[in-house]
Amino acid sequence: MHGEYKVPGGKLVVVDLDVRDGVLRDVRVAGDFFLEPDEAVLAIDAALEGAPSSTDAAGLAARITAALPDSVVMLGLTAEGVGTAVRRALAHATEWSDFDWQLVHVEPQAPALHMALDEVLTAEVAAGRRAPTLRVWEWASPAVVIGSFQSLRNEVDPDGAARHGMTVVRRVSGGGAMFVEPMSTITYSLSVPDSLVSGLTFADSYAYLDDWVLEALADLGVRAWYQPLNDIATDAGKIAGAAQKRMVGPDGGPGAVLHHVTMSYDIDADKMLEVLRIGREKLSGKGTGSAAKRVDPLRRQTGLAREQVIDHMIASFRDRYGLATGRITPDELARAQELVRTKFATEEWTARVP
Repeated sequence: MHGEYKVPGGKLVVVDLDVRDGVLRDVRVAGDFFLEPDEAVLAIDAALEGAPSSTDAAGLAARITAALPDSVVMLGLTAEGVGTAVRRALAHATEWSDFDWQLVHVEPQAPALHMALDEVLTAEVAAGRRAPTLRVWEWASPAVVIGSFQSLRNEVDPDGAARHGMTVVRRVSGGGAMFVEPMSTITYSLSVPDSLVSGLTFADSYAYLDDWVLEALADLGVRAWYQPLNDIATDAGKIAGAAQKRMVGPDGGPGAVLHHVTMSYDIDADKMLEVLRIGREKLSGKGTGSAAKRVDPLRRQTGLAREQVIDHMIASFRDRYGLATGRITPDELARAQELVRTKFATEEWTARVP
């Protein structure tokens, strides 16, 4: 069995192993990490040898930590990362490079249609009719996008939204509200087979699916990191938030994961405060007394035009994993438009949590 895991902010860990009589055998850990002294890698292998195959990543990490003296130095490697790579091997997880990735980056769409396209395209990946897809959004109009479980009245000031021409829509994933203005927001979705995140906890899958964009931002001089559970942050503040939805496949078979991220390229903080009801408790929990200070836009940090940032992100993904230009098929568009009519543009859905 073979498993790989890129440690967030670190290096690739590769594990090869067998399972015999319910325990790990012939464990070999490798990768592009740094480890001193050299023989520590053999100690890691030995710590994992004979572990029950049911041991979770935390339990495997504990075995590694207990076997290593304090003098061991790990750079780009963690005991938890090794444990996760083992779990991915046992789960027969796929890797980014196993797929022929497709890019969808088309003309601006209405907010409700974006919600529907996320659902339709991810369902198509789950059904095996669509290749794993990176979809970069273009917005036809400003919007507030609330999470699947958020209260509409608690999150949105209807007078402020109406005054600024903001459409309010609800997405299928959880998480917090997104304040969107077309030229001030960068949004993308990943629709991927669930095998890509096999062996990862739900929380770890966020960091794993965000890692490529952190590297793309680093190329632009932005030092960003994943901040649990679902933020991308920098020294200057939060720049993005992520959300996920898991979808089962046909007849309950293997499914797919929708992972979408909204990044603040620029932001009108005063307008945002007029539209969103951002409570004092939420602000204090983030360690700041001002909503305007919670987000530091990419325009300020990069000095680049929005289109340049997007082009770099796409090129970075393509360089790492390959990326062919794709499209939304007529059937997918028709199904998405029907979902807009029956679900995403309806008061019943938008106010399902009043």
